[in-house]
Amino acid sequence: MKFSENWLRELVTIDADRAALVHALTMSGLEVEEVTPLGDGLDGVVVAEIVAATKHPEADRLQVCTVDAGQGAPLQIVCGAPNARVGIRVPLAMVGATLPGGIQIKAAKLRGVESFGMLCSAKELGIDADASGLLELPSDAPIGKPLAAYLGLPDASIELKITPNRPDVLGLQGLAHDVAALFGSRVEAIGATDAAVTIDTAREVRLEAGADAPRYLGRVIEGVDAKARSPLWLAERLRRAGIRPISAIVDITQYVMLELGHPLHAFDNDTLNGAVVVRHAADGERLKLLDGNEAKLDTTFVVIADEAHPLAAAGIMGGFDSRVTDATQNIFLEAAHFAPSAIMGRARKLGLHTDASHRFERGVDPALPKRAIERATQLLLEIAGGKAGPVTVAERPEDLREHAPVMLRHARLRRVLGIDVAASEVARIFVALGMGVVEVADGWRITPPTSRFDIEREEDLIEEVARIHGYERIPTHVPAGEIALRAEPEARLTEMALRDQLAARGYFEAVTLSFVNADLLRTWGVDRDAVALANPLSADLAVMRTSLLPGLVEALRHNRARQQDRVRLFEVARSFHATGAAPDEIGRVAVVASGGARAEQWGEPSRPVDFFDLKGDLDALIAHTGEPSRWSVDATDLPSWLHPGRGARVLRDGQAAGYLGALHPALAKALDLGPDVHVMELALEPLLARRLPSAGAVARFPAVRRDIAVELPEEVSWAAVEAAVRGALGDVLKEIRLFDRYAGKGIDEGRKSLAMGLILQDASRTLTDDDADARVADAVGALEKTCKARLRG
Repeated sequence: MKFSENWLRELVTIDADRAALVHALTMSGLEVEEVTPLGDGLDGVVVAEIVAATKHPEADRLQVCTVDAGQGAPLQIVCGAPNARVGIRVPLAMVGATLPGGIQIKAAKLRGVESFGMLCSAKELGIDADASGLLELPSDAPIGKPLAAYLGLPDASIELKITPNRPDVLGLQGLAHDVAALFGSRVEAIGATDAAVTIDTAREVRLEAGADAPRYLGRVIEGVDAKARSPLWLAERLRRAGIRPISAIVDITQYVMLELGHPLHAFDNDTLNGAVVVRHAADGERLKLLDGNEAKLDTTFVVIADEAHPLAAAGIMGGFDSRVTDATQNIFLEAAHFAPSAIMGRARKLGLHTDASHRFERGVDPALPKRAIERATQLLLEIAGGKAGPVTVAERPEDLREHAPVMLRHARLRRVLGIDVAASEVARIFVALGMGVVEVADGWRITPPTSRFDIEREEDLIEEVARIHGYERIPTHVPAGEIALRAEPEARLTEMALRDQLAARGYFEAVTLSFVNADLLRTWGVDRDAVALANPLSADLAVMRTSLLPGLVEALRHNRARQQDRVRLFEVARSFHATGAAPDEIGRVAVVASGGARAEQWGEPSRPVDFFDLKGDLDALIAHTGEPSRWSVDATDLPSWLHPGRGARVLRDGQAAGYLGALHPALAKALDLGPDVHVMELALEPLLARRLPSAGAVARFPAVRRDIAVELPEEVSWAAVEAAVRGALGDVLKEIRLFDRYAGKGIDEGRKSLAMGLILQDASRTLTDDDADARVADAVGALEKTCKARLRG
């Protein structure tokens, strides 16, 4: 927010210079982003009038002007400004003056014609960026008066960076309360009185938007002069706040918004049809806005309408067809209160950011509409003339927020701040901030004004004391005390252990946004239970992720587009699912890989990453659980984003715990990726649970190894083979090792040969050859029955 320093000093006494004011504002949490001095060094610049002008004899673009500067004899000035003409009053830099840009004014000859001074633009004077022509002053500007005194200079344009929780300081009056508290002064009341009602004309107002628009005030003012120009003092205050003056009616609504912090809008009353209706927009309803663009609305928007059509997007921008023009004679002036949730994000949907939406979406004082409409009426009648009708008030009291008193305990204040602030100082701060203060036995009962949406609990009041009393006055101490270290449960791995394991296997950790594009989730086919955001940062970040993989694959794609051929990324985070009243959050670990299986080197031939590389990474992770036998993979019930022939489902105790494999070719093509992208996503909780190691007796009897080779169908997985053998042999089987796989000559098409070593051991005796042969026969029988296998000779 930009404002004039001199304007602020009129509202509150500030016993400090500009530097001290800027420092105090910043230290109180109202960060000063920029200070632009205006009108310094204008000694020797006066108001003058051009009384004659002739063409320069030697230059087409120059004029020889005769200027009355109130010094007796007129001065001859050579001027090249396109708007230089007889009768206008403009700034004149006299001979001997030095302008802010360092220009020294001397008597000179321009193309042979003498010139005694310089007529100035606003930019040359350092008070505005406009260099298109001379700064034209009002026709009643006193000739010969120093320009600085006439324009109220020097001044400064101060820009604040206001945090979203402080909408009350988006108006000079609210800011003045903070300044009064900082400097121990008081706020000067704005001299606004209720306008005299001299006509009976009124317009009915109906509220049909429920709690989204609980208060709306309107007033008809007839006989206004739409061509009236704003007085110099008002125009200058707007200009120094970064707003270009347009006309009296528009300028006054802008001025009151800056002064009180409440947006207003004026309609051409003669364009309205019947009652004013505050309602929700119809889905697909269209409205041509003041900027000339057509907005397509939906039912989340509140509109101001008449009986026939919409007039304005509430809290954002007025409509083109009901705008005030130079032909306007009667206006309908509105001041309303809208719920912040009804305005939040709506301007961004339309690609807009207006002063009104900036305030309404943060929260505007619901008590301000009456003051704002009366203040604007007062100024309109003074500047543009006209006759005011009665104020029509429509409201829903049950939907208007009321502030409850908040208790502040002196002991709690002392404990949190670490210092003792005098009770009188605490009371002074809250009174200066416009709050009601009642002293009670152990502290104060504070009633915040309706403008302070951010005061809800005791901590908010403590923050107010801290920032006004001064953060720099609170000493810095190192916290003392002992913190008990919590022992990590041995039966549970930490997330950091998983991160360490993946990093050790060559992966880099990535952190992606929890917000994603809804279209991206639809492309993956994982949008079924997506959580939509009520107020997204942008259309590309409109829903919460239901899987880590879409965002992680986008990060992989980003890296590959920047010449990173071999990419290994992982993320440990949460996904969000709309399965009940509140979204479910599920911890997950995801991995993506593409490029070569090994970094470029000479020790072995290069090959692309494949399914079995990720399977090895999975085995490394589940090995840390201490119970790899509880984990298995199969190729059933695969999601649509996995390659049907190169993907697998991961199970723990028979329950699905995740998936791994290559991306489906159709998805890879849609994402503009090659066929070598492999992914894995697992639920986090099953990976964190681990079996505690336990000591056992060293085996007293030797183990026996028997190797067998079986031929079986290609589609039978090793997991099925292992399960069949373990089920047949029980505790006697200590280990099973797959050491060869063969398919080709000598093996029927569609079948394969697996060779495995069976490590057999009995805890009570030494196994004989007959015992071992019987166990091998049991294993082969189980494989023949469950896996359609046959023993190879």
